Amino acid sequence: PAPAEAGRAPGPPDGGWGWVVVFGAFVSIGFAYAFPKGLAIFYKEIQDFFGTSYSEIAWVSSIALATTYGAGPISSILVNRYGSRPVVMLGGLLCGVGMISASFCTSILQLYICVGFVTGFGLALNLQPSVIIIGKYFLKRRPIANGLAMAGSPVMLCTLAPLNQFLFDNYGWRGSFLILGAILLNCCVAGALFRPIGPATAPAKTQVTEEGKDALKGEITEDAMEMSSPPNISTDNKTEEEGEKDCFEKVNRFLDFSLFKHRGFLIYLIGNVLMFLGFFAPIVFLAPYAKHRGIDEYSAAFLLSILAIVDMFARPATGIVANSRWVRPRIQYFFSFAIVFNGTCHLLCPLASGYTGLVVYSVFYGLAFGMVCAMLFETLMDLVGAARFTSAVGLVTIAECCTILLGPPIGGILIDTFGDYKYMFFKCGAVMVLGGTFLFIMNYYNYRMLAKEEKKRKTKEEDPKSVRTENEGRNNENKDSALDGPELEPLREEGEGVKKEMNGT
Repeated sequence: PAPAEAGRAPGPPDGGWGWVVVFGAFVSIGFAYAFPKGLAIFYKEIQDFFGTSYSEIAWVSSIALATTYGAGPISSILVNRYGSRPVVMLGGLLCGVGMISASFCTSILQLYICVGFVTGFGLALNLQPSVIIIGKYFLKRRPIANGLAMAGSPVMLCTLAPLNQFLFDNYGWRGSFLILGAILLNCCVAGALFRPIGPATAPAKTQVTEEGKDALKGEITEDAMEMSSPPNISTDNKTEEEGEKDCFEKVNRFLDFSLFKHRGFLIYLIGNVLMFLGFFAPIVFLAPYAKHRGIDEYSAAFLLSILAIVDMFARPATGIVANSRWVRPRIQYFFSFAIVFNGTCHLLCPLASGYTGLVVYSVFYGLAFGMVCAMLFETLMDLVGAARFTSAVGLVTIAECCTILLGPPIGGILIDTFGDYKYMFFKCGAVMVLGGTFLFIMNYYNYRMLAKEEKKRKTKEEDPKSVRTENEGRNNENKDSALDGPELEPLREEGEGVKKEMNGT
């Protein structure tokens, strides 16, 4: 490349190998989202096998989902350090090991560890890099690419629901876990498709150059401090402060904590934390709810397949709609509407009578679920930009993991307490409607504030008097800050002597 372009990362190709990357993300994201939900097929039998309650068995999926989101910062740091490809391949290996180990478990606590923590951590290493690498390969077509990649979740759920029931009928839940562990190893193949963009040598040269500049600046600063500081002042405290600052800068390089000063990011974070309190519980308890209503096992599992089939078409369609010129500038409002629509479906679910009513609920729930998932990361990237997206994903997921962890068990507690599923659906619907309404109102406020700030900035740029006054004020501050007095005379004389030596006089 030309010297001016040396070290500059290439732009997103918006196609080419990017579509192969989308397919790899389709598989990886599909397993990350669908696998904990597909395990609900085994819950009734595992519950009878270990003699546990609804709330205790719900912790399996809850811990897996919470670990998937809570390990987001670790995944983001690994991606920044090693890239997406090795991280996803390591995640696929951990998923396989976790499920194969779960097939030998003899207690519910061991299931928490193997399925919840080990497999959940592997799914976290699948999810974050897959979402991040799409932002590197796509810009103009990013909503469509995100929608297609996110469609992996319903496709996998649609496949896993009847497959899990078939495996259970033929091999039991232990044999099923063993086979599912082998299937999850395909995430390693998906990760192998994540080819990094651009040469790896250019950033290294840039880093060496920057380190040289920093070293030179450090030497000059140290010399100046030795000349100007009195000899009786100790520098031990300053060294400790600089060490703490360097440590914070190293952490901040991987996770940008300045995002917590970003108004749009905070609005997104609060709304999503509230929304996830009721996001996953209905899909976890849908099949057990159908069995509780007297519906046979295969028909109950088919409800998840119906939900997944609708979700499968809803996500790419939502990506296309979100990429349109009418919706993309207002994508935050569209996201808020999808969350409210999702919550409304849960509030109306207890009114469904019989299997036909549950099928109708599954259709609308699949549509609403697909709309939310297709825009979940696109709206975040719209707020913070592609450069800060990696850190934003890590910080958001670790904040969301608390409500994801508590959502299904709280639903299980409500079922155990009242002996009825309707209170669980009411809880989930209410918190989601509240979260969507909060996002809609606060995003409106955020856009109003951004418009005012932009107008004020343009007015200041167009007014030459304000610019001149500001520059004069800065010059006066610099003059006032300059120290005068007899104690600086020796330094001035020494400085003049150095100048004369440099001039050769």
